[in-house]
Amino acid sequence: MVQDQEATRAEQVIGQQVVSALLQRAKALGFSQIGIADVSLESAEPGLLAWLEAGFHGSMAYMAQHGLKRARPAELLPGTVRVITARMDYLPERPGTDWRVLEHTRLAQPAQAALSVYARGRDYHKVLRQRLQRLADGLADDLGALPHWQARVFTDSAPVLEVELASRSGLGWRGKHTLTVSREAGSLFFLGEIFVNVPLPVTPPVSAHCGACTACLTACPTGAIVAPYRLDARRCISYLTIEHAGPIDVHLRPLLGNRIYGCDDCQLVCPWNKFARTTPLPDFAPRPALDGPPLLTLWAWDEPQFLRQTEGSPIRRIGYGRWRRNLAIALGNALAAGDAASDTIRHALWAARSSADDLVGEHIDWALAQAV
Repeated sequence: MVQDQEATRAEQVIGQQVVSALLQRAKALGFSQIGIADVSLESAEPGLLAWLEAGFHGSMAYMAQHGLKRARPAELLPGTVRVITARMDYLPERPGTDWRVLEHTRLAQPAQAALSVYARGRDYHKVLRQRLQRLADGLADDLGALPHWQARVFTDSAPVLEVELASRSGLGWRGKHTLTVSREAGSLFFLGEIFVNVPLPVTPPVSAHCGACTACLTACPTGAIVAPYRLDARRCISYLTIEHAGPIDVHLRPLLGNRIYGCDDCQLVCPWNKFARTTPLPDFAPRPALDGPPLLTLWAWDEPQFLRQTEGSPIRRIGYGRWRRNLAIALGNALAAGDAASDTIRHALWAARSSADDLVGEHIDWALAQAV
């Protein structure tokens, strides 16, 4: 009994030392905040099941395949008793410019391409995973005194309830748009996790501060936020332009506007994003070729050029076909808006029609039919 108590006290001391060292390393690696969550997520299971049963995950079958494992970290990695959560801001610094004004201006120009802010620089999966792994490797020195410890890094490519874990560990709260929101940093950040089998001291959650605000629900172009805290991915522009592989519903196409990769509208109107923090990392600086270019410039890319321009970018994973599909819709919407470049847009679409595959060809035909 005495030995057990001494072992427990030793673990507590080591745990406190680990957390202190972890925070220092995290800051040096570009992370803005670190939290530690327990793995008891049972209360999230009913909501997850209801979301899946409603079919709101669309064609993302992997979400249903993993089922409740997403809410049970210890089943995903046996032995896990804590999850270290990490926040990494991605808003690039633009001195003297309000990012929200800039993005609203771009959305108001039909012939200019609008890409989600996070997607204009280096692929965050690469940046986040590499830095999380370095953070996890640092645990080796701190946990070396404990036998049989383990640590595994996860990004959003794994079946993890990231927002739930972030909320429980105090990084923020789940906003009505279903993203994590922080009073100090808004919502323009990535989340990552390290699963560990050591009972590190947990960090407390913070209270929610959305209040009566429904700005994100009102602003969603496609009505994808069907209720507070409930998102139908099948209508979400980020899902449609990135995850969805086939034709986009004809009724939704006009609502995409000039958004060709992702959508930030719910974040643009969130009052807390006046506190959005800029990233200290150069990785997320926008590439000039992806920073609000004309749609026609992107339409002129052949596949080798697309691959060159998107090397190391999250955009590359959707492939050239979906890229062209998204651009065709945006060009059609520019025609519908009576853009000054309409004649040039029509010619560019016609010129590409004969060599287009079925997916892109269908969307070119639709785009041409939008001419006023």
